[in-house]
Amino acid sequence: MRRIILASASPRRRELLEQAGVVFEVRPGNGDEVIKSRDPETVVKELSRQKAIQAVCPADEGTVILGADTIVAFAGKILGKPGDREDAEKTLKMLQGNTHQVFTGVTILEKRGGEWKETTFAERTDVTFYPVSDEEIRSYVKTGEPMDKAGSYGIQGKFGIYVKAIRGEYSNVVGLPVGRLFYEAKKMGIELRKR
Repeated sequence: MRRIILASASPRRRELLEQAGVVFEVRPGNGDEVIKSRDPETVVKELSRQKAIQAVCPADEGTVILGADTIVAFAGKILGKPGDREDAEKTLKMLQGNTHQVFTGVTILEKRGGEWKETTFAERTDVTFYPVSDEEIRSYVKTGEPMDKAGSYGIQGKFGIYVKAIRGEYSNVVGLPVGRLFYEAKKMGIELRKR
């Protein structure tokens, strides 16, 4: 059976892969993230590649490493994880009633012919929120849920009720575009689910 390594500590990515029927191990990279661009698509591709490379280890032929990184952008500006509750509230006030973008970069490394072959791509999903009151935002932030999430919210969590529309892959907003991942892996000749 093919060995598959997820180079991410994200519980959401683990859950998405498990739901898709992928058997894998977790081996997050622990190096520093180096960002050389302000373009969201370029940034997530760079970061996913860095994570995948950091997880490279002695491996058998056919081993696959998956690296991923997700960011939220609004009006061309990258929104990271909030520094504190005030920061989370400010971000959510900005996003409410508007459309923003979620970008996830994914790198697939496969050990083939003694070398690591690579495919890197980025997926974009547009998310539109209904107008949300300051009180609703404060109440959500008090739950603590937004504190470890890019853009200060999790679509699969309590703030998901304010989503008006999604254009693109839902799982991308959660943290891993599973449909696109399977498509790109298939193009490389990789079957991610065991047979």
